[in-house]
Amino acid sequence: MAGGGGGFNDAQKQYPGKMTIFVFLACLVASSGGLIFGYDIGISGGVTSMDPFLSRFFPTVYAKEREVVETNQYCKFDSELLTLFTSSLYLAALVASLFAGYITKKCGRRVSMLGGGLIFLAGAILNGFAQNVAMLIIGRIFLGIGVGFSNQAVPLYLSEMAPAKMRGMLNISFQLMITIGILAANLINYFTAKISGGWGWRISLGLAAVPAVIMAGGSIFLPDTPNSLVARGREQEARAMLRRIRGTDDVGLEFDDLVAASEATKAIANPWRTLLERRYRPQLAMALLIPTLQQLTGINVVMFYAPVLFKTIGFGGTASLMSAVITGVVNMGATFVSIATVDRLGRRKLLLQGGTQMILAQFVLGTLIAVKFGTSGVADISRPYAIGVVFCICVFVSAFAWSWGPLGWLVPSEIFPLEIRSAAQSAVVVFNMIFTFAIAQIFLMLLCRLKFGLFYFFGAWEVVMTLFVYFFLPETKGIPIEEMDRIWASHWYWKRFVDDGGNRKVELTSRAV
Repeated sequence: MAGGGGGFNDAQKQYPGKMTIFVFLACLVASSGGLIFGYDIGISGGVTSMDPFLSRFFPTVYAKEREVVETNQYCKFDSELLTLFTSSLYLAALVASLFAGYITKKCGRRVSMLGGGLIFLAGAILNGFAQNVAMLIIGRIFLGIGVGFSNQAVPLYLSEMAPAKMRGMLNISFQLMITIGILAANLINYFTAKISGGWGWRISLGLAAVPAVIMAGGSIFLPDTPNSLVARGREQEARAMLRRIRGTDDVGLEFDDLVAASEATKAIANPWRTLLERRYRPQLAMALLIPTLQQLTGINVVMFYAPVLFKTIGFGGTASLMSAVITGVVNMGATFVSIATVDRLGRRKLLLQGGTQMILAQFVLGTLIAVKFGTSGVADISRPYAIGVVFCICVFVSAFAWSWGPLGWLVPSEIFPLEIRSAAQSAVVVFNMIFTFAIAQIFLMLLCRLKFGLFYFFGAWEVVMTLFVYFFLPETKGIPIEEMDRIWASHWYWKRFVDDGGNRKVELTSRAV
């Protein structure tokens, strides 16, 4: 088989049940964890393009920005301290996710979300009242810890609560909340930048407390997932919760699978070491490659540096913020396309189409900037040309928003068996944050040195990731989580790793039924 679709027949096992109002509301509240991540992505780039903020905390960057237009536009925001302000959050999220996996496993998904929301709230307060760079960065570290906990727990919670046939739609609500957070941040930046007196940036940073309160407050009322309850020995509660979320008393088959998977988990002393075993090589590869490739699309360059990027290519301050609002609207709107199609078309088709569209957009965008700015970085940009640049960015953002954006979180959250799920999801967040941190830290430096070639750099990676999906990612649409190990045993490449252990849980289940 040339492609990576696999040959698993998802009709082999289907659990009874339906979408219930209870599940919908629980997933809606849980997905609000995406708001804190999205708000931060959107707010940081806008604030760092505000002159009062720069002049107070980063005066050397402000002085360089005020130079005449004949200076190299590619390099005027190149500052290690400025990028540290943005990227310190992702380093903190990386470290926090290592601890979040243990807490999520031992205390449940809900506790991790509650803790993440409260820590994020503390960071928002620190940033809003910041008096110096140290307070800013400490606040960012608190925000990062909150993001690390929420990004570890929320995707797992959504995948475990959702019925298999609607798992994609409900899980993508996390990405939808990220896009809503980004758009809200862009709109807030646009209006706070106009506040006279130069203190609008405090409102932008301080309002991060709002999504933190929503997430923490909502987590108090959320139930825990049946998977988590079974793993913690509360089987009667788990069975009752399963009946409630599936809307039927006929949950014996699914419950027995959960118990069988939990029994397998108890035999695992160290899930991190288990994740490295040969039989879990496909899951380990996906835990590493999917979040890494998601960041190498260059999307966070566009989203959290959008105002700076637009300012760099010649937009005025307010115009750059409005352009970021436009891309935020496109980002949110395109996510609805993914919600509507992911459980019908499947994961692979969206990833392949989105990858192809991103490749075209990146190379056209790089060419547009090369023609106008060349290697000198000096040019005046006309209004029609600027509109063309914004259009290309919107084409790129829309492709990401219905493919690698939501599916970069969905696919990893649904492919891990229970015995390694918390550890593997922590690995996903770790690799996501490693590359988010690295790209955030070096983007302005790369823009200064690679110039328009930076867009070709990301375009080349999008070619790689599209080929990766075609050859190595099997389709997971409609397959129950506890049956997911079978897709690797039927895949042309991954079956060589799982032939010995691929049917282990299936045998456990057959004994439990």
